[in-house]
Amino acid sequence: MSEPSTNMRAIVLLTVSLMFSITDPLPAALAGEPPAASAAFTSKDPVVRKALALMDSGKFQKAETLLRSTDRPGDAEARRARSEVLEIIRRTRVEYSLDAPGLLAKVRRSVPDATAREVERWARDSSARYRVIDGKKLYFRREPQNIFLFCAEAKARRAKAGKAPAAPKWQLTDHLRAIVEEAERTGQVEVHPVRHRITFTLTLRPNTPGVKAGSQVRVWLPFPQEYRQQRDVQLVSASPEPKLIAPNAIDGNPVGGAPQRTIYMEQQVADPSQAMEFKEVFEYTCFAYYPRLEEAKVQPLPADWNGACLGERQPHIVFTPALRRQAARIVGGETNPLAKARRIFRWVSANIKWNAEDEYCIIPSFARKGFAAGRGDCGVQASVFVTLCRIAGIPARWQSGLETKPTTTWGMHDWAEIYIAPWGWLPADVAYGVQKSDDPRIADFYCGHQDSYRTIFNLDWGRDFVPPKQSLRSEPADLQRGEVEVDGRNLYFDQWDYSMKVECDPGPSPE
Repeated sequence: MSEPSTNMRAIVLLTVSLMFSITDPLPAALAGEPPAASAAFTSKDPVVRKALALMDSGKFQKAETLLRSTDRPGDAEARRARSEVLEIIRRTRVEYSLDAPGLLAKVRRSVPDATAREVERWARDSSARYRVIDGKKLYFRREPQNIFLFCAEAKARRAKAGKAPAAPKWQLTDHLRAIVEEAERTGQVEVHPVRHRITFTLTLRPNTPGVKAGSQVRVWLPFPQEYRQQRDVQLVSASPEPKLIAPNAIDGNPVGGAPQRTIYMEQQVADPSQAMEFKEVFEYTCFAYYPRLEEAKVQPLPADWNGACLGERQPHIVFTPALRRQAARIVGGETNPLAKARRIFRWVSANIKWNAEDEYCIIPSFARKGFAAGRGDCGVQASVFVTLCRIAGIPARWQSGLETKPTTTWGMHDWAEIYIAPWGWLPADVAYGVQKSDDPRIADFYCGHQDSYRTIFNLDWGRDFVPPKQSLRSEPADLQRGEVEVDGRNLYFDQWDYSMKVECDPGPSPE
């Protein structure tokens, strides 16, 4: 996903943000596969669809009035979807809350002499993300991040002002070369282990609206899976005492156990004017994963493969005519699954550029949005890759957690896995993409291999927590920051804070 940071993490046109998925009804989700999105984006209720269309045209107040009207009865499912659209409207206002003077002030932190006219031009040239809400143009709250990603003039002015980020001393390609050399020298698939210790803290802010003495706070914190190259998971400490730790995921078709693994805590509010802290410390060992992949050794899918991870999963994985045509162009006459996956990986790496992305809860369809805009963050990029692979007959699925490499660009991260026999599930990270190297083992490393600096929390998206959360999650798809519920009501990200401290052994400290 997907989080604000200086990580490798706008809209080419304003209409790309929602219109592409609201005007066309979507098919029902496959049995057993939750949509990983609000009911608003799968509902066929005419009131919901009209409200979303009003949002598209910038008429948020009219959408709210429609949704709150009492003369448009609906069943329980429709009422839930309408309620969630109201929450999506509120969240969209949070995400798009930066006016032009505010954007100018933020740009001036990096370019002190920037003028309002220059910033307006830079925003236009970079396709900086904005929404028109009830007649007012409001920018994405994480701008000017995309301005400094996509506007050459703005980047040059920032560099001239001495505000450009310093180049990292730690080089990823050196790490990848060490992995390849160790794997080829030893014949091992899992090499270069790094022991991780992560301290994760979630803090409920003082005087949070709606939180009162006696309120019941429920918190789910992410917790690592035991999964192939990620081993020896240990909870070092937690406060308050956890009510339970979700079971490890059980790989299969579908994934069992807890595909989105958490520690669950509860605490009653004594004094709402005081902050409440929920903290965990855990350790695990992450091995780099480097199987020797050769196209000549590819085998057919197992005879008992049940079609898992090959179909649509609305609303985020949909086989639109445009995506089908693009998959056909990429794959051409190729029939080897590994060769097809490599072609798709290289195309997405080259054509779906990383940008600072909306919160996933307000995105109707990851694949449609990323493909239409030619941009997206790691989760959106991964979703485009997964969709194209599935269209091409390659089983593909989501995986996510953290990237923990020892630089300043680390944090929450999403990637994918593809199933290629005889190796099974292989990692594929199109956000890291094709590396700049003359050595093809390094250049194509992230199509089938993974580095030593990862935390795997999720083997799927949108799955029920243990125990389940009742309200609409702040992040319906992913789980990396945690989730909070008070008296059965969700608390969105703007009502609490989180922090992570990552320590690695061996490895230099983050720069």
